[in-house]
Amino acid sequence: MSTESSRRRWLTGMAFLLPNIAGFLAFTLVPLVLSFGMAFTDWDMLRHNMFRHEPLSFTGLENFVRLFRDPQFWRDLGNTMFLLLGLPFAIAGSLGAALLLTKINGRRQAVGPALVVATLMLVASGLVLLRGGMAEQGVWCLFGTLAASVLVAGVLSGGTVYRTLFYLPNFTAGVATYVLWKKLYNPHTGPINFGLASLLDGVSSVVRTDPRVVGYGLPVLCGAVAVLLVLWQLRRLWRRWDDADTGTAAIVAAALTLAIPLALLTSWQGWSLPVAVGVAALGAATIIVSTLRRPRPWGKTRTLDTGLGTELGLALVLIPVLTLLVGGIILGPILPAQAAVGIDPPNWLGDYGWAKPALMIMALWAAIGSNNMILYLAGLSNIPPELYEAADMDGASPGQRFWHITWPQLAPVTFFIAVMGVINGMQGGFDMARTMTAGGPAGATTTLSYLIFIEGFETGRLGYASAAAWVLFVLVFVFSLLNFRFGNRDAND
Repeated sequence: MSTESSRRRWLTGMAFLLPNIAGFLAFTLVPLVLSFGMAFTDWDMLRHNMFRHEPLSFTGLENFVRLFRDPQFWRDLGNTMFLLLGLPFAIAGSLGAALLLTKINGRRQAVGPALVVATLMLVASGLVLLRGGMAEQGVWCLFGTLAASVLVAGVLSGGTVYRTLFYLPNFTAGVATYVLWKKLYNPHTGPINFGLASLLDGVSSVVRTDPRVVGYGLPVLCGAVAVLLVLWQLRRLWRRWDDADTGTAAIVAAALTLAIPLALLTSWQGWSLPVAVGVAALGAATIIVSTLRRPRPWGKTRTLDTGLGTELGLALVLIPVLTLLVGGIILGPILPAQAAVGIDPPNWLGDYGWAKPALMIMALWAAIGSNNMILYLAGLSNIPPELYEAADMDGASPGQRFWHITWPQLAPVTFFIAVMGVINGMQGGFDMARTMTAGGPAGATTTLSYLIFIEGFETGRLGYASAAAWVLFVLVFVFSLLNFRFGNRDAND
């Protein structure tokens, strides 16, 4: 091939690639380099613009130092991390939806639970509409026609209609969805509070009947379940340490998992946070010291980070569950006094304590039928059917089939979903908060991405906003490295 022909082919290829290259340079690479330089300057739109020609000044690390000294930054970082607690429930919801929509070895998974969930959803929706003033005949006609149509269409399409219905929320624009949920959360006219009003009235009546049972029973029940979970975790760590499946770093991570809900409880009771951390650290040290002299299993070696990926993944589940149980312990003594005057539905987006849970509930609804469900559907279709046939021959129960075949085979998919979920969770939250709460109340829903928007586009402090953006980048990068370093090992196994 001649030199002229090679040059012509190269120019033709570059002509096709030029739009993509130009877009990457204009909207990604150049802004990235510019923001990195801006992070070390005092660029302020109020002082550096076409009307005021003040020179830019190099400030070094001043923006980063001021950022770390700003209480608002730590509050927004806490909000971002708190919203990440909904990630395990979103993953579980996506997996559950995929299992309901998949046939494995000729049978559909968990048909009974699917019918129960669908029935509860239809009944709850009907009650909300009745409470909102819709005629009873209209509710029966609407949901009867809907249920019959979905059932017939699903049978005729072989399940394709069901998958489409689950994925349907993803076709709706994000802002439109947020506006809809804002209407649903309205404390005066929203259907959610209309439906909760009757339920809370019944709860108030039950509590007023015997307030001591609820006032003492709920904390005792939640405390007992929490203690059982903690004992199960400690026993599990003991066994894994004896089997050389857990290292010191994993023990410390597990101790911090138990310390976070304990810190919430102690802070509510007025105790100091170091007490909770000290108790958890003492427990971890006791486990390490008591088992350090035990002989290791033959052929196994233990490193500092052995089993850390497993403990970090389990922490994503234990922390929200233990936090809910701690909430039950705190709520128990308060319920009788609240029931005496009547328990009102929450002001979802206007109350400091309910704003973040409201966003997490909406995000969970959107995540159940999201792209994660599609990924799990693909992962389930790639599991060799011979594994299920062998399990059936051995008499395995549905639970054993899931824990010993389905879940391990889905480890790579779960790892990818977890990594992307952490990245999106660290970078997200702006569009929801901007549309539904404007970052309030009192900054309860302001995330790091929202902080960057406020500093860059509302106050005009572009240098300070760039520093915050690069701190967010470092956090995402570190979390991603931890996921790839420890989570990928378990996925490959």
